[in-house]
Amino acid sequence: MIAEDEWLVVIDRQRVFAESEWSAWACPDGSYHTTDEAFARLAKAFGDRVVYTRYVAPEPPQNAWIDYFKDWPQFLVAPDDPMYDLTADTAELAQGHAVVSCDTFGKWGSVLSEAIKGAKKITVCGVATDCCVLTTVLAAADNGVAVRVAADACAGSSPENHQMALNTMALFTPLVTVTNTDAILK
Repeated sequence: MIAEDEWLVVIDRQRVFAESEWSAWACPDGSYHTTDEAFARLAKAFGDRVVYTRYVAPEPPQNAWIDYFKDWPQFLVAPDDPMYDLTADTAELAQGHAVVSCDTFGKWGSVLSEAIKGAKKITVCGVATDCCVLTTVLAAADNGVAVRVAADACAGSSPENHQMALNTMALFTPLVTVTNTDAILK
């Protein structure tokens, strides 16, 4: 059941994480697309209380990000590069909603908090479970936000990493609840 004061935070449903034919950052074996139906059901059910996020490369990278992007120079592009666009199905559902762009894996912070109008209950879905979802969820929970993770609406860098990230987030119960779309929409 969705509480009246609960928001959906959709993490990084972007081309760079979906299109494996050109992106080394894409979820493997089309696993990104196994989340499409669950994501769409959630986005529609939450109505106006949905915020989308986008990862963009830092301009310019500093500190540890300098070494990180030595391994991934092809992703060090401007924030408006098409690789960082939301996927077509996501962009369609995102119309009229806030889109928060961050140059960090974790999206939790004042900009996202303001976009959800200071809500203290969120459901999170998106990619990658073991990176941007995990870091966003733990930071939000640490800030006193009750977080539900829709496991079937998340995909990871591998099936094993997806499951390890879900297991890690489950360690933070009751601040974090790992569940699925059907349970949320009951």
